Amino acid sequence: MKRNSLKTIFTVVSLLCSSLFFAQEYSFKNYDWNEKETKVDIPVQYKNEKEVILERTTKIEIVVSGKTAKQYHLLHEKIFINSDDAIERNNKIYIPFSLDESVLVNKARVILKNGSVIHLDKKDIKEDVDQEKGMKYNYFAVNGLEKGAVIEKLYVLEENPEFTGQTIKMQDEYPIGSLNFELIYPSYLVFKTKSYNGLSEPVLDDKKIPNTAILAVTEKNIPALDNDENYSNWNLQLKLFRYKLDENLMNGGRNLNNFKEFSTNLYERLNPELDKKVQKTLDDFCKTIPKSNDLQEQIWNIENKIKKTINYDRYIDTKETVANVIETKQANQTDILKIYLAVFKNFNIENNMVFTSNRYKIPFDKDFESFENLNELLFYFPSIKKYLTPTEIEYRIPLFPMTIANNNGLFIKEKTFAGVKMGIGEINFIEIPGNDISHDIMNITVDFTNDVENPLITSNLTFGGYSGLNFQPIKDFASAEQYKAFLKNVAENYTVETEYKTLTTENDGTDFIGKKPFVLNVTYEGKDLTKKAGENYLFSVGETIGKQMEFYQENKRTLPVEIDYPHFYTRNIKILLPKGATVKNLDKFVMDFKTQINGKTEAAFISKYTQKGDEILVENTEFYNIINYPLNKFDDYKAVINAAADFNKIVIIVTK
Repeated sequence: MKRNSLKTIFTVVSLLCSSLFFAQEYSFKNYDWNEKETKVDIPVQYKNEKEVILERTTKIEIVVSGKTAKQYHLLHEKIFINSDDAIERNNKIYIPFSLDESVLVNKARVILKNGSVIHLDKKDIKEDVDQEKGMKYNYFAVNGLEKGAVIEKLYVLEENPEFTGQTIKMQDEYPIGSLNFELIYPSYLVFKTKSYNGLSEPVLDDKKIPNTAILAVTEKNIPALDNDENYSNWNLQLKLFRYKLDENLMNGGRNLNNFKEFSTNLYERLNPELDKKVQKTLDDFCKTIPKSNDLQEQIWNIENKIKKTINYDRYIDTKETVANVIETKQANQTDILKIYLAVFKNFNIENNMVFTSNRYKIPFDKDFESFENLNELLFYFPSIKKYLTPTEIEYRIPLFPMTIANNNGLFIKEKTFAGVKMGIGEINFIEIPGNDISHDIMNITVDFTNDVENPLITSNLTFGGYSGLNFQPIKDFASAEQYKAFLKNVAENYTVETEYKTLTTENDGTDFIGKKPFVLNVTYEGKDLTKKAGENYLFSVGETIGKQMEFYQENKRTLPVEIDYPHFYTRNIKILLPKGATVKNLDKFVMDFKTQINGKTEAAFISKYTQKGDEILVENTEFYNIINYPLNKFDDYKAVINAAADFNKIVIIVTK
């Protein structure tokens, strides 16, 4: 069996010297909570909090025995429950591991306010199924939870060690009274560490346990960091602790798990010499790919061919050759990279492999070489400065997952030294396509000329780039009936849930992704947007642009703004009046909100109108040029967001 994980395959760690090692049990084998404790003192500063993590103790110990190494992971936590929301949130204690893993200890209890204790054991473990995600979860079912109670949980797992890079969150969305973290390992190993966002540096103790080092981080009264703020990147702002194995003093290994060796080893593995038979299979495959003199179109054709003929599954066995991938039409992570590289070479297309991380989970730190930053894959084409995602079937160049853009990445380039080709790694920034790609255009006509009470509305809606990507792939993966229902649901956002007269689309399906925008054409009657008030007619013209995000925040903002991708909206609304009709409230269309950073307008909502006789033209633009907006510009940014919501509420008064 050759199951594949690029991180583990290319881990160049040598832990052991066969003639010298220290074997031991893990040091916290007898760790337990205090069974006699039936009352927990709540610090004064937390008595009015809705929920508090009173104590969190984490121990991770690496134990080496012979030529094997194991990792033991302990978590002990006490949580103070002091609100109805907290009771509802904690009446299920989810277990963050599979019950068939090596679970050495797994227990939980509830200490009630009156001192009585509810013990939870295996019979209290239930199973929950997330139908949408297709995942199963195990949890302790907690009965009798009340305000003032403390939930205590403790587990110990036996795992494979993580030497190539690990990040531990040291902050939460609830206050933490006391946090204690220990990384325990043989003293001949040296770990590189880094603390983020004000977390204290670890303290090394190599005296407490013979031949063992302990890196400890201790913090008190860690404030909560709100995880509910819209347009933010919570994980980037948390107190974090990162570590990786850097040296093995026993065998002289230094600078372990570095990007240079990763790049060299990976390039060699993914660019094997092809024999004549394999090359013939590859050549035949490439002949079926349409040719183009336009490089981006040629790459698009290659991507489209591979994604439509090769089934990607990162968990299947690695194939022997590229020919086997083509013949079986199956590929895992290694295979998919091999076939793209082989085809690009066949077409003589310069490319870089790019390895990065999801910026919303584990942001890439260019100054800390951690392999956990190498979970996501891209190809970069220097001559056109565009990216391709090899594993996400619904994307096409120049679009790729926005969660891995606006982030650093390891770019592996082919270089030739003394006639030998090899892979060289460089860290560069991954730019996301700008708002010229994700440009939505609305051309809307409201025609009152035949019936003031029931105007005919015609909407031509164009969704570009990432906006179009929300719609285009669905046609290829849904039945005709499902797709029809989907389009009806989309149309209802712009027709205010009224029945439409006609609905047509253009450029739907994966064949148009990255090439042309998705277009929705809909006509409908506006009677549900019109109300009669005496001699006047009130028309909710703002609702024709569809529902808009309304952004209000009661508490003081704590996180800077981070959006998914830059985008641009152009909206043109033409209002046709019958002869002699007049309109009031047109001044509501005049709006001007901007967010300026370093003297440059980076976000704006600007609206105006003109009237010529019986025709009124409303024009507005809304744009977000960049992804990150500093905290001190939050109010300006919020004003731009809310301007669109305010426009959505505009009502004009039409009088015959």
